[in-house]
Amino acid sequence: MNPLMTIKGTLAVGFILAMAVAFGMGTGVDGLKAAAMVWLHVMAGVVWIGLLYYFNFVQVPGVGAALADTDGPGPAAINKYVAPTALLWFRMAAAVTWLTGLSALATLGGGMQGIIDAFTFANGMAVIGLGAWLGTIMLFNVWVLIWPNQKKILGLDGKQHEADAIASAKKIALMASRTNTALSIPMLLCMVGYAHAL
Repeated sequence: MNPLMTIKGTLAVGFILAMAVAFGMGTGVDGLKAAAMVWLHVMAGVVWIGLLYYFNFVQVPGVGAALADTDGPGPAAINKYVAPTALLWFRMAAAVTWLTGLSALATLGGGMQGIIDAFTFANGMAVIGLGAWLGTIMLFNVWVLIWPNQKKILGLDGKQHEADAIASAKKIALMASRTNTALSIPMLLCMVGYAHAL
C-alpha cells in the first residue's frame, strides 16, 4: 500500500523524513528535544496561516463567484462540506500555534520570565514579543470574532438567523479575517526575523 494515498500515511512519511533529517544532520535526540516545540509551533503556524490565506484568497472569492453565477451550482458544497472542516483545522491550528509559541518563549527565556520578557519587549525579546502580540490578537480574532460568526453564517450553531444577522456576521467575520491577513505579514517577519538578525 502506498502511504501517500491517505493523509495519515502522507503525514507519517513527512514525520519519518523529518526525524531522519534530525538524526542524520542534526544533533540527535538532544537537538530534537530542544527544537521540538519550535518545530511544532512552525508546523501549526503553517497550517493556520495557510488556511487563513486559503479563506481570503480562494474561498471568499470563490463563494462570491458562485453566488453571482445564477446558472452555476452555488456555494452549497463549499459551505456544507469544505468550510466546516477547514474552520476546524483553522481553529485548532491557531490554538496549537499560540500554545506552542508560549512554550517556545519559555524555552528561549528560561521559563515564565521568557514569556514576560517577550510580552513586555524586555531583554532582547522585542521582535519576537511583537510577533507574540500580533499572534495573540490574531488568536482572539479567530476564536472570538471569526468562529462565532462563521457558525451563524454556515448554520453550525443549530439556530435560525434573520438575513440581517447573517449579513452582520459575514461583515464581522470578513473584517476579522482580513485583519488577521494583514497582521500575519508583520507577524511572520517577527517570527523569522528574531532568529535571523532583525
